[in-house]
Amino acid sequence: MSSFENLRIVDNFYQTSLFFPMPTVVISTLCEDGSTTLGPYSLVQPYYVAGKDYYAMLLSCRNSSNTAQNILRNGKCAINFVDDRPKTFAECVKLSWPGDKPEDKMPGCKFELEKGQAEGERPMVLTDAIQVIECTWVRELDGAENDKAGITTGYEPPYHDFNGITSKFGAHFILKIDKILMKKKYSDAIINGVRAKDFPNLPVDYGYRDSKNFWFHRKTRMRAELLPMRKQSLDSVRYAADRADDKVKFTDDALEMILNVPRVFLPLVLKGCVEWARENSCELITAKEMQIINDKRAKEKNKK
Repeated sequence: MSSFENLRIVDNFYQTSLFFPMPTVVISTLCEDGSTTLGPYSLVQPYYVAGKDYYAMLLSCRNSSNTAQNILRNGKCAINFVDDRPKTFAECVKLSWPGDKPEDKMPGCKFELEKGQAEGERPMVLTDAIQVIECTWVRELDGAENDKAGITTGYEPPYHDFNGITSKFGAHFILKIDKILMKKKYSDAIINGVRAKDFPNLPVDYGYRDSKNFWFHRKTRMRAELLPMRKQSLDSVRYAADRADDKVKFTDDALEMILNVPRVFLPLVLKGCVEWARENSCELITAKEMQIINDKRAKEKNKK
C-alpha cells in the first residue's frame, strides 16, 4: 500500500494540488502611454543559462494581463525582486487582482520607481528592489513574432509550443536578459564570497491556495552544506572560472595550476587573477600568465 494520497490534477495545479514554493517578484512593463505599470508574479525562472549567445528568463502568465499585453506590444519588461517585509508583500497582493487597469491601481501604489540602466525606452524599476533583471522578449522564437496585443477575451488557435500565445488564455515569454542590477551590499557579497548573513531577505510564496489568502514565507538564517567533492576537478574549477568575469577567460592549462586551491579560497584566487588581467589588458589567462600571477602572489606573501 502506498504511503501517498493521489490528488486530482486541476487548473493551476501548482497552487491547488501542490505545496509549491515559488519566488515573489514584481514585473514592470510599459503601457501604451509610456507609463510604467506593475504586476506581481511567481511563475518566473531561468531558461537559457549556458551555451547560448545570450541568457534568458521564462515568464508564464495570463495572456489578457496588463503584463502580457504590454510585452506583446513593446517587448520590454523588468523583473524586480522585492524584500520579505509584510508591508511589501501586502503591496504585492494589492497589485495582483486580475482585471485591474493600470490607471486604477497605479495611483495608489506605494512602490517608488526609478529609471533602469538598459538602453532604449524601458519600464521603470523598483527603487527598493533587492535586484532587478531588465529583459527583452525574444519574439522570433517559436514563430511568435506575429503575436499581437489587443485581445483580452481569449486568443484563438493556432498556438505556439513555448513562446508567445500558448493557449486560449495563456502565454509564455522567453525574456533575454539585458541587465542584472543589484544593490551594492549584495553585489559585494557575490563578488567577495557569500556568507550566511549576506543572503537577501527574499520571500517564498505558495500561491493563491484557498480563495481567501496568499501565503508567503519570510527568510530565516541560511544554512550551508558542504559539497561532497573531496578534490577539485578541472570541471569544478572551470565552473567557477567561467563566472568570475564576463570578459576575462582561462585556458585549461591555467586552471590546472590552481586545482589544489581549497574550495573556500577559490573565488578569492580567481578574483585576484581577474584583477591582474584587467590591470594588464589581458582577456585570456594561459599557463604563462598564471605563472606570472603566482610569482607575484608569492613575492607579496614573502614581503609580509
